[in-house]
Amino acid sequence: MTDSLGYRMKFAVIAPSTNTSVQPEYDDMRPRGVTNHFARISIPDTKVDSDETFMIMLNNIRNATMDTVDVAMSMDPGCLIMGMSAETFWDGAEGAERLHEKMLERTGGVPVIMGSHAVDAAIKAYGNIKRIGIVTPYAPVGDENVKRFFEDQGYDVVHIKGLKSPSPMLIAHEPPKKLRDAAIEVSKDVDAIIQCGTNLAFAHVAAMAEFWLDKPVIAINTATYWHALRSMGIKDQKEGFGRLLSDF
Repeated sequence: MTDSLGYRMKFAVIAPSTNTSVQPEYDDMRPRGVTNHFARISIPDTKVDSDETFMIMLNNIRNATMDTVDVAMSMDPGCLIMGMSAETFWDGAEGAERLHEKMLERTGGVPVIMGSHAVDAAIKAYGNIKRIGIVTPYAPVGDENVKRFFEDQGYDVVHIKGLKSPSPMLIAHEPPKKLRDAAIEVSKDVDAIIQCGTNLAFAHVAAMAEFWLDKPVIAINTATYWHALRSMGIKDQKEGFGRLLSDF
């Protein structure tokens, strides 16, 4: 017997409790017969105004992640998606691999999809991308780790714009116009624009920006959900989220 609603795939998703963007964006991309089941990483909405307070926020997430994975796995998912961003880029490509191995050990081998690997897969799907501009909601220490990951993967990070959002919850309050302006700011002399930070509501902004800028604009939530679908053999295409979901 299979799940009545998630008869093609049940995704478990872990995301910080302060995150209000990743769940609605994933649900908007969900195909027929696929279900998303969120488990929240319980963290306080701490003030973030420096590298030091950014690290407090990140460590709050780290300390609660594995317990949340255990909760998520209780519904027997076919795949676990990490609906969180900064930790998946930390310490570059080697750090991402270590985290992935640790997560697979915790899930007992159930596939794990991470934002860093997903964005890299999305870039490769478009092809012919070397020079990138990046938008994040992070403090400088977060931007440094994102930049390191992409440089480890062989990309030239030409621009990076960190919005320095004042708390994890308030990342979701960054208005579409500000996100649009940030995308434009990092678009000069690059092959593609990458957005990190799963609580930035960037999926629809990216689709519009991709059309107007005439180059790939990859939102991390779109890339992560796309990569999860394709990794699990689900090839459904969907309009409204840019070429990644409609063409690849």
